[in-house]
Amino acid sequence: MKNGSLDIFLFKGEDKTLHLNWAQRFNIVIGTARGITYLHEECRDCIIHCDIKPENILLDENLNTKVSDFGLAKLMSQKDQKSAT
Repeated sequence: MKNGSLDIFLFKGEDKTLHLNWAQRFNIVIGTARGITYLHEECRDCIIHCDIKPENILLDENLNTKVSDFGLAKLMSQKDQKSAT
């Protein structure tokens, strides 16, 4: 992804930090929430990511978010999902 991951914007020293305005921050938060909602509610099987952190939120050239790194993800069938609630 062109802009790397969200951690670059959050954790680098002030001299190297790429600054995000409030509108960009809001869009990143909403995009991340939409991605997680898609995984939990809109996929055929519910995917629980288990490792959401800034390093796993990628940003494209327009700062649109993509949730990545599904190494710890768990699949839950509709049946499992209903019994968990």
